[in-house]
Amino acid sequence: MSRRLSLTFDNGPTPGVTEHVLAELAARAVLATFFVVGRDLERDGSRELVQRAKDAGHRIGNHTMTHSIQFGTSDDPGLPDAEITAAQVVLGDLAEDDRLFRPWGGGGVLGPNLLSPAAVDLLERDGYTLVLWNGVPRDWEDATGWVDRALADIESQDWTVLVLHDIQSGAMAQLGQFLDRVIESGVEIVQDLPDACVPIRRGKLVGSLDDLVTR
Repeated sequence: MSRRLSLTFDNGPTPGVTEHVLAELAARAVLATFFVVGRDLERDGSRELVQRAKDAGHRIGNHTMTHSIQFGTSDDPGLPDAEITAAQVVLGDLAEDDRLFRPWGGGGVLGPNLLSPAAVDLLERDGYTLVLWNGVPRDWEDATGWVDRALADIESQDWTVLVLHDIQSGAMAQLGQFLDRVIESGVEIVQDLPDACVPIRRGKLVGSLDDLVTR
């Protein structure tokens, strides 16, 4: 089977950056998934940018309300509603029917603080699809070097779910050349998501949450 790449973008939209990302994707007929932080969607012009992404065929997901706390580090029973449900309400009709949700990894870490039993219960009860990742080239801290790290991740596995960020880091200036190198290498860029990175689909536990939930 040929290698596949699912592109995801976290923490946008960012005026002056997201427009460029959308243009680079459109120029190559590439579809992605954008995970939006609820409080950022309330900034002037942000909702219009997300609508542009949705209208172009990109999928829109929930990336918590504040992007500030990992579920496994808190015993606040109201945290899942405050971070997940509240953001979903802000997303409104921009959200997918699948209710795509990506937790905050605190620097892209898949570890035991990522989720809590209460968060998992909410995701299952309310029919969310939990979207994780297996490629984090840390573009937010290295505006040019991320490209080679991302390509190495893609080369090392059959199907990569890559996390990039449409934020003011300068990294997205390299997006066009990155996409061209991926396409030239024969990797298929898809919008689907592999089972290995989606342990909950539409509220049903279909994969392992071992090592991701604080008990």
